[in-house]
Amino acid sequence: MRTKRPKPRLERIEHAAEWLFQAHNRRERFAPLPPELAPQSLEEAYAIQGEFVGMRARTLGSVAGYKIALTTPAMRKMVGLDDSAAGAMLEKTLLRSPALVRAVDYMRLLVEFEIAVELAEDLPAVGAPYTRERVEQAVGAVMPALELADDRDADYGILAANSLMLIADNGWNEGAVLGAPLRDWRGVDLAALRCVATINGEEVGAGHGRDVMGHPFEALAWVANNLAARGLGLWRSDVVITGSLVTSKFPKAGDVVRFSAGPLGEVSLHVD
Repeated sequence: MRTKRPKPRLERIEHAAEWLFQAHNRRERFAPLPPELAPQSLEEAYAIQGEFVGMRARTLGSVAGYKIALTTPAMRKMVGLDDSAAGAMLEKTLLRSPALVRAVDYMRLLVEFEIAVELAEDLPAVGAPYTRERVEQAVGAVMPALELADDRDADYGILAANSLMLIADNGWNEGAVLGAPLRDWRGVDLAALRCVATINGEEVGAGHGRDVMGHPFEALAWVANNLAARGLGLWRSDVVITGSLVTSKFPKAGDVVRFSAGPLGEVSLHVD
């Protein structure tokens, strides 16, 4: 019996990205890639992500920012990864508060509560490795943000056995809602900042800026270094969301989600 010859690596990565792209278009439940297309390494997972994001960019605009996921040991353990994960955000998926989205446009809408930064200068790959102090110099504005994601009704029990799939699938990102940028942010103690999440006026969680890696700019430095390791950079006007300070929530149609971040202001989302 003849065995299938494995596809060349580049062709396999392109086919994996196309498989993901079509699964999203058909609104299929989140599932692992077929074994012959599944990423065999972190490098391959990010390569598939890059191809997949490029396909989505044809209709959703160019990459305008990045996200970091799995910033706590508990979350990394749940999905079977040893480090945090990065994903890209596309131009047309970045909304300004107050924002409106439709529940029917997602298989299962997931919202996270984050501090976002907007860059005022480039952080190219050649400048790595980046420190928290270095990336702080590049921050032009800070704002509260809600990450929009779609877990496509995922069975979370399968993630640990298919951990690289979450990276390939761009961390499930579907954009973000951004608050008004605060450009005079340097007097704000971002680590001590207390932020509160509410749904329909009821508090559903709270956290401090230090809850993600000790400081939001540590997360920013992580993203810059992750990109640099792949030959990519952060550019002026890019937005980076730095990780959720509150556990993920799953709002339904009719819900109003708010995230208040003290002197940074508030961001709000109405789910229709």
